Order: sequence, then C-alpha cells, then structure tokens
Amino acid sequence: MRPKIYDSPRSLKSVLFVLAIFIIFLLLLYTQHLVNTLRNEARQILEFYASFYERAITEADDTELNFIFEEIIKRTDFPMIMTDEQGNPTGWKGIGIDPDDFSDEAIENVRKLVRAMAQEIDPIPLRYNDIPLGYLYYGDSKSIQQLRWLPYVEILVIGLYIVIGFFGINSIRRSEQQFIWIGMAKETAHQLGTPLSSLMGWIELLRHKIRGEDERSIVAEIQQDVDRLNKVAQRFSRIGSYPDLVPTDLTPVIEDVISYFQRRLPQMGKRVEIHFENRFQQPVRLNPELFEWVLENLIKNALDAIGAEQGEIRIIVHAAPEKKYQVAIDVIDTGRGIGPQDRKNIFRPGFSTKKRGWGLGLSLSRRIIESYHNGKLILKETAPGKGTTMRILI
Repeated sequence: MRPKIYDSPRSLKSVLFVLAIFIIFLLLLYTQHLVNTLRNEARQILEFYASFYERAITEADDTELNFIFEEIIKRTDFPMIMTDEQGNPTGWKGIGIDPDDFSDEAIENVRKLVRAMAQEIDPIPLRYNDIPLGYLYYGDSKSIQQLRWLPYVEILVIGLYIVIGFFGINSIRRSEQQFIWIGMAKETAHQLGTPLSSLMGWIELLRHKIRGEDERSIVAEIQQDVDRLNKVAQRFSRIGSYPDLVPTDLTPVIEDVISYFQRRLPQMGKRVEIHFENRFQQPVRLNPELFEWVLENLIKNALDAIGAEQGEIRIIVHAAPEKKYQVAIDVIDTGRGIGPQDRKNIFRPGFSTKKRGWGLGLSLSRRIIESYHNGKLILKETAPGKGTTMRILI
C-alpha cells in the first residue's frame, strides 16, 4: 500500500503555489491601482497648469507667459510635449531630447514620442476662447515608472529568497539524512559483530562434534549464512567512509549474487529463472562488496514484483550509451511493473508498495552508486503488468 505521507507534500506544495500566485496577483492589482491613482492626480495637476496657461494667454504678456511655462510647467516631474493644433511639437521636457534642439531629426523623434504618449494617456487640449491652440502630451513621472516596476522587483527578490531557502533546506535535510544513514549503518555493523563472532565459534565446535555427512552439510549451509551475515556487517561498516574502487571483472561478481539467489529460490517458493549476459568484457572500477549489495537489492525487488507466479529476471551488461559512463547494467523483470503515481517516489527513503519492509533498499542502492561510484541508478522503463527495467550506470 502506498503511504499517504507521499501525497501530503504534493498537496501542500499545490496549496502554497496557489497561495503564492494569489499574493502576486493581489500585489500587481494593488500596484496598478496606485499607478492609476497617481496618474489621475498627475492629470489633475497638469489640467490645472493648462488652465492656468490658457488664462495667462488672455491676461498676461509674453514675459509672464514664458515665466509660467518655464518656471511652473517645465518644473513638474513629468515628461511633456506641447504641440500646436496640427500636432507639430513646439516645446518639450524630460524626454531625453535637448529642449533647444529643433533640428529635423529631433522633431521627428519627438513626433514618435507624441504618438507613443497618445496611446498611453489622452493629451490635454489647450484652448483660447474655445479656439484650439494645441495639446499637452505627457507621460508617467519617474515615481510612477518606478512604482510600476516595484512588484516585479519584489517578486524577483521573494523568488530569490525562496530558491535560496529551498536549496538551503534541502542541503541541510540531505546532510541530516546522510548522518542518520551513517550512524544507523555503523551501529548495525557494531551490533552484528558480537553475535556473529559467537556463531562462528559455535560452528567450529559443531564441526568437531558431529560425524555424519548430513550434519556436516547442514553445518556447511549454516557457515555460508553466517559468512553472508558477516559480509552484510562489513557492508554497513563501510557506509560513511570512502570505499576502495578497484578494477573488477563483473562476471564473477554478478554470477556469485545470482548463485546465492538460485540456491534460495526453492525455499522462497519462487518459480523464477535468472539469466545473465555480459556484453562488456572490460574491468570496471568499483567496490565489489557494495556493488553486490546494490545488485541484491535490485534482484530482491524484482522477485517481489514477480510474486508467486512464474517469471524471469535478466541481467544484461553492456557499454553505457552515455560517454560520461563506462558500463550499463540492466536488471529486467517480468513483474507487475510500477504505477505512474509511484515512479517519482521509489527512491525516497521509507517509500514501499509492499506490506512488509522499510523502503530503504533503492534509496541505499542509489546512494552507493552515486556517492561512492560516481554513477547513476535510474528507472529506465516500466509498465503496469509488463515488468520493470532498472539501470546502473558506472
């Protein structure tokens, strides 16, 4: 049965994602509201200046008129362009073009800005006794422009903190998991050491006491199991320390693991055939004991997937398809396969679809291949009812 704990994080992430989108939407909406409010206030100010300018046209002389335009209107914090009734620029400020430059090129550039401003904000008409004198085009002030960019800057900063926090928390969690793994492994090896030493002593005592061949064969089987337990303890003791990688012929290593399972298949009630094919005859740098552990975990999972029905497991060794790696080892079974909802979780510690088991086999196997052999353990392909292929790349 699939643990519910693996549904909760996805649901929580979905809720947090929707909440983040909602907050961003509110932030953008509020900022746009502020921009529109400031634009309305700016238009009221400029309309007041325009009416003041219109009044000055009828009541003031040229000196006062220039004073109004130069000292009042031009001192506002808005990019502005004043045109005649035909739309020809007659004055401007704050648009990045010299106000004293009336060359053809400058006038043409100002006309382009007039068209752009007209698309954003409606111009303010200038009139004298209902006679049109021209138009006042304007854009957003620097404050409004900065305010329009504010939510994007905030989103970028918040996103950056989220990314940094995400990687930081993941790094801390991985470190904690690694220390837990190492501590559990070394403690397990330590606890196994004492009873194993005692069992070896009792086996030697039995060898000297018994005389029959049947009893001797039973003692030999017990010795093999004790040796196996001793090998498991040695594997656990190596977790946390960098193992020695030596050039190794994969054939005898894999055949030894297959032989171990073939001797126990009748006792397990399994009707499963295990076939091995090596298409890669070069030595591979690895730690044989840890590699055996990985292969055993993959074969155990394959046997569990096949269940009590008759099936087949194939182990094929061939050159790696990626140049980064030397060899690929495929473990192919004819079991029930892995469902789409479980494929992302199979390497998570504690995840298991079996009623019994801790769900640590694949997680530990991936750690051995990736951390100690600089390789990769992947789910190559699977289909419900058609089997699974696990691939080791070294």
